[in-house]
Amino acid sequence: MRITIDIDERTLDDAIRLTGETKKGPAIAKAAKEFVRRQMAREFGRMLMEGEFGDYPMTNEELENADR
Repeated sequence: MRITIDIDERTLDDAIRLTGETKKGPAIAKAAKEFVRRQMAREFGRMLMEGEFGDYPMTNEELENADR
C-alpha cells in the first residue's frame, strides 16, 4: 500500500541508518513493522502477566507471592 507522509529529515536519516536500508520507503516500512512487532510483544507480555490466558491462572504478582 502506498501512502504519503511528512517526516523531518533527521528522523528519516535515522530510520535509514538504523534499519540498514538504503532507500527511504523500505526504511520507513521496516521501522513501522518493527514498531508494531514490539508493541504487540509488549501487549502480549502485559496480558500474560495479568493472567488473561486460561493456561496461566495466576497473575505475575500472585506467582511472586507464592514463591515467598
